[in-house]
Amino acid sequence: MRDFLTGVRMFGQGFAILLRSPRLLLIGALPAVLTALLLLGGLIFLAYRIDDLSALVTPFADDWAEGLRAAVRVAADVALFGAALVVGMLSFTALTLAVGGPFYEHIAEKVEDELGDGAGAVDLSWSRLLWLGLRDGVLLVLRALLFTLPLVVAGFVPVVGQTVVPVLLALVTGWFLALELVAVPFYRRGMDLRRRRAVLRRRRALALGLGVPASLLCAIPLAAILVLPVAYVGGVLVAREALRDARVT
Repeated sequence: MRDFLTGVRMFGQGFAILLRSPRLLLIGALPAVLTALLLLGGLIFLAYRIDDLSALVTPFADDWAEGLRAAVRVAADVALFGAALVVGMLSFTALTLAVGGPFYEHIAEKVEDELGDGAGAVDLSWSRLLWLGLRDGVLLVLRALLFTLPLVVAGFVPVVGQTVVPVLLALVTGWFLALELVAVPFYRRGMDLRRRRAVLRRRRALALGLGVPASLLCAIPLAAILVLPVAYVGGVLVAREALRDARVT
């Protein structure tokens, strides 16, 4: 429990560090703003073409009376737009991470340099960080799906689906997000995803203290604009603590 609370505290410290560097906070907000604009543009385009799309998905109503056909297609309009809105909200964090990888990695690198005492750390090129982030990001998403999809299905089981499953989902999501958030300090020490997992397993509660609150807050619409850059800075602190512990033991 102490390690978990330490992870939560380091997440909070990420916010304090970014407040002292408004430039980094602005850089961290850009990916989420870009993602929001992309999703908004998609919704506007959908609204513009939604009548054609609803006609495409309701061909059975072509020969119906005009009033009934119009009612069915208005209902299809509402359903299609609502579904697109829900999908956009659910995918916002994942898209922001994909778009903002280089931005967040730059923030983590700058923060670690400012903190000093980065034993064994080396500077990596932007292209190298981008490649490593994309490669490991895809692997983490695939691994996360292996765990989360069965839990989503289990969510339909009465009682268990409303009690145990949400807790397990929060823990699984928090763990995989934490692995993403601590990546840069490990990359700079030549440590790949396998070694990153091995180090964090020894301080799993610490990692969850960072990942769980970050993932829960990202579920709030547009909160990722602030949460993700803060979480990446917290990830630097958690990574340094876990690496220090690994060196000692």
